[in-house]
Amino acid sequence: MFLFGGEFPGHDLVPRFTVIHVLIIPALMLALVAVHVLLVRRHRHTQHPGPGRTDRNVVGLPARVYAVKAVGYFSLVAGVVCAIASIAQINPVWEYGPYRADQVSAGSQPDWYMGIADGMLRVMPGWELTFWGHTLALDNLIPLTAGLGFFLVMGVYPFVEAWVTDDDRDHHLLERPRNRPVRTAFGVAWIGVYAVALLGAANDVIAVTFHLSVNAVTWTVRIALFVVPVVLFVVTKRVALALQRRDRDKVLHGRETGVVKRLPHGEYVEVHQPLDAHALHVLTAHEQYRPLDAGGRDGNGRTTRAGRTQLFRARLSRGFYGKGTQIPKATAQEYDELTSRHHG
Repeated sequence: MFLFGGEFPGHDLVPRFTVIHVLIIPALMLALVAVHVLLVRRHRHTQHPGPGRTDRNVVGLPARVYAVKAVGYFSLVAGVVCAIASIAQINPVWEYGPYRADQVSAGSQPDWYMGIADGMLRVMPGWELTFWGHTLALDNLIPLTAGLGFFLVMGVYPFVEAWVTDDDRDHHLLERPRNRPVRTAFGVAWIGVYAVALLGAANDVIAVTFHLSVNAVTWTVRIALFVVPVVLFVVTKRVALALQRRDRDKVLHGRETGVVKRLPHGEYVEVHQPLDAHALHVLTAHEQYRPLDAGGRDGNGRTTRAGRTQLFRARLSRGFYGKGTQIPKATAQEYDELTSRHHG
């Protein structure tokens, strides 16, 4: 009644949604921008790691230099947007068909933020449950619930990792993705689910464009929704660990110069150049967490209720930062020993 002003569709729906779209939503966006500025001022900017940079300070450009760069960047973006608005054709509605749902052409696709929900709706089998004279449409309930959970997981994840690591400190130094292999792998797997679901939302267009069966495309998306995230998780984790191992070698042995030198006894070796202080700091400044201790047992060795939670927490912690999840970074002692050996 509040939206429609009477029976559906009513006469007040369009005017009320116009007010929401033109006035209320922009006002909320401006309020969120103001809140963002206040939070940035209170918690300080994030920054890349480097000498002298910590979680308690901000090392950057003077305010006047930053303002000039910001104005220049704004002017460039505004110019590009104006150029696109002048010469680019966007949303040619006359090519889509008349403004009637029963006559419009079938080429329209959902926006990016609805792609995952629409994709899962399209590939979900038509399952239903009937009980007590009522029908539960699982082909709608499961995809919409999964789509909602997809974004909820993204919002809850930082709190889960803080609980797993027992670290509730403020962090303002950016971390390189390779230094958090499991987190990075989860993120790439998340993107993989979204990308596959977005392709599923275009199953009809893909089938028509590439002359494929819609059923074949749908089944491919169904299988990929479960296979692709697992593959991406494993591959991303292995790549991150390999990059960590390369960083460790660069710290201890320096970077490869491409110069091959022959030693007096005939052996050929490649000359390595030691890294400068800034590069060493970037590669070694990150913190490496250790798995939490399980604990939580009484005097008789039985697991207490609090201990069960702690055991679960410790198991998750081992999954994030246990064996095989990170390469130990080079220590100052190892660096000094190798450096003195090379100079000696």
